[in-house]
Amino acid sequence: MLCFLKGMAFVPFLLVTWSSAAFIISYVVAVLSGHVNPFLPYISDTGTTPPESGIFGFMINFSAFLGAATMYTRYKIVEKQNQTSYFSTPVFNLVSLVLGLVGCIGMGIVANFQELAVPVVHDGGALLAFVCGVVYTLLQSIISYKSCPQWNSLSTCHVRMAISAVSCAAVVPMIACASLISITKLEWNPKEKDYVYHVVSAICEWTVAFGFIFYFLTFIHDFQSVTLRISTEINDDF
Repeated sequence: MLCFLKGMAFVPFLLVTWSSAAFIISYVVAVLSGHVNPFLPYISDTGTTPPESGIFGFMINFSAFLGAATMYTRYKIVEKQNQTSYFSTPVFNLVSLVLGLVGCIGMGIVANFQELAVPVVHDGGALLAFVCGVVYTLLQSIISYKSCPQWNSLSTCHVRMAISAVSCAAVVPMIACASLISITKLEWNPKEKDYVYHVVSAICEWTVAFGFIFYFLTFIHDFQSVTLRISTEINDDF
């Protein structure tokens, strides 16, 4: 049986595949339409101009929903594991969930407010998504180590922490270089003064984005042992 068909594993699997497709499809459409330079555009650049803006907005909105569903399920898994065998304060898990959900809200803002139309709102949403997302992965990595070896293998913990470390290292220059760019635009000339800042920031942005994707890929094994049950009760006392 395919690993992503066991239990709730389809949720992080769908998040990973859908988000990857969102980035790749938007990029391909934007490049083929001649709206962005093929070499290192910002992710948001590939979702600014129609028709790719519609594709980007729709797919990233659904990615935000899948991200929230994945994070909440992960929260419940850790909560149950902690009740079975105490390894960490529940507040730690809750803070991680809240930050993750705030990051998903940031994704929604990015999807619905294009960078050239409302740059302040768009950039604020991107900041929320990336910073909260990175902190979320870091906290989840720490939780994984605390629950090792009963609930996680040491190799899984190392992989999660490595992805978190790379994302943390990339998000700082991403924000720093982006803040040094004096103008927001889609097409860049290598001779322009802010071009180096743009390239460094774009490389870091793509690194962090796919870091999130690979991180959620590590959740698939944990979700295989989880089942979803919906209970319906009808109250006759109207």
